[in-house]
Amino acid sequence: MTGDPAAPPLSATERTRHRRLREQGRADRAELFAVLRAGLVAHLGVLVDGAPMVVPTGYGYDEEHLYLHGSVASQSLAGDEPLACVTVTVVDGLVLARSVFEHAINYRSAMIYGTPRAVTDPEQKRRGLRCLSEHLAPGQWDYARQPSRKELAATKLLALTLDEASVKIRTGAPDDGDSPDARLGLWAGELPIAAVWAEPVPDTGLDADTRLPGHIAGRVGEPVYPRPAS
Repeated sequence: MTGDPAAPPLSATERTRHRRLREQGRADRAELFAVLRAGLVAHLGVLVDGAPMVVPTGYGYDEEHLYLHGSVASQSLAGDEPLACVTVTVVDGLVLARSVFEHAINYRSAMIYGTPRAVTDPEQKRRGLRCLSEHLAPGQWDYARQPSRKELAATKLLALTLDEASVKIRTGAPDDGDSPDARLGLWAGELPIAAVWAEPVPDTGLDADTRLPGHIAGRVGEPVYPRPAS
């Protein structure tokens, strides 16, 4: 999933308009898909009985929707509130300045507002769950046993449109390089994060002749949070 480069720019509603640090804002829809592609965990924010609840969860997406799933008993997926906010954040490193005030984080983030829609059609639900599975572990949907009718019935899938979204990205060095603090003689710079997928740890209950599938073995050493091509 890469997103259509000819797609219209991101919405600029009162909720998604960049007010502070506008230089970090992005209006290109391809930037939204780049953040979604790089991230693994979304935070779903909803109101439950009038109180805010923010739940971390895996997600999937296609050209038009973000998909979230969980148990049918989950309060956060009840869908009783008309609006939800979902955020995805990828941390790329720390920005260590000469002054504490100028410290920052290099990051990529997306914020999506929408009215969650429960996906009830069995085939649509399968497609949405496949998007989620293939985002987290490409190749696993076709490798593993797929959900039974009973398991599908016990699973709730929500779809949010990507019509109202905001993206912010911070990169680069500290902002105090041309300030009086630059003469303090203190070290300043970036401390990047470079997470990679490690060697798989097999389940102790596996038969001795069970082979590691290629789609998992091929991820070893790859970046967990891929960066966009420079």
